[in-house]
Amino acid sequence: MIPVRFAPLLFSAILSGAMSLIVSGISTLRVLGFEPAFAEAWLTSWAIAWAIAFPTVAVIAPITRKLVDAMTGRT
Repeated sequence: MIPVRFAPLLFSAILSGAMSLIVSGISTLRVLGFEPAFAEAWLTSWAIAWAIAFPTVAVIAPITRKLVDAMTGRT
């Protein structure tokens, strides 16, 4: 079991991994179509995208939560 103190980091890893996987897949498909090199190109693009998305989400998510709380009166 992962300790609860790592929850924000785990959230960032899962969210950024899923979103970057989907977006890079769509982008790669649009550029290459379904061809033999698709899977390799997609995974390469995803690795690069996740390397950028993970720290971005880790920094932006807490700011976004505070903004949403302020906009909805949850503060």
